Amino acid sequence: MPTAQALSIGAILLLCTFCGCATTSGGVALRPDGTPGPQDCPKEAKLTMRAMRLQVGDTAWVELDANQIKSSPIYLYDGPIESVLKDDFGTLEATTRLYGQVWTGGPQVVIRYYEADPPDLEKLPICAVARLSENQLRKLPGSKPGMAMLQFSVSGVTVVDAFR
Repeated sequence: MPTAQALSIGAILLLCTFCGCATTSGGVALRPDGTPGPQDCPKEAKLTMRAMRLQVGDTAWVELDANQIKSSPIYLYDGPIESVLKDDFGTLEATTRLYGQVWTGGPQVVIRYYEADPPDLEKLPICAVARLSENQLRKLPGSKPGMAMLQFSVSGVTVVDAFR
């Protein structure tokens, strides 16, 4: 890792320590179809993402479930998720773990990411979503309540300034 990048990430970690960054996804209101409602991106996450050179709309590839890499179909359940970056994402390198929450209540799976865990560093707050065009996060037939089968194990992950 280049020295400037290491210093930037070190500054981010120091900032998060002093800000008391909140990285939980609790308290999200659900819509009638079971999908999550709007949620603000915390100021600390916005500051951290700016320092990591992540801008709203930036996208990379992610393996949705660290335990089902390259599987087809994959099975996702309501609750926490651990994903793995396949590409560099701002100053986050490939293999960084992303932690977030899955909702399977609507016709498509919704995944919101609240933390990034780069190799050899502390977790950092972020705001990002799993996103694919052409309904690629649509649940496959046979999905049961509280779970979803998806055709692909990969998705795009996109930086957001708020969850809508």
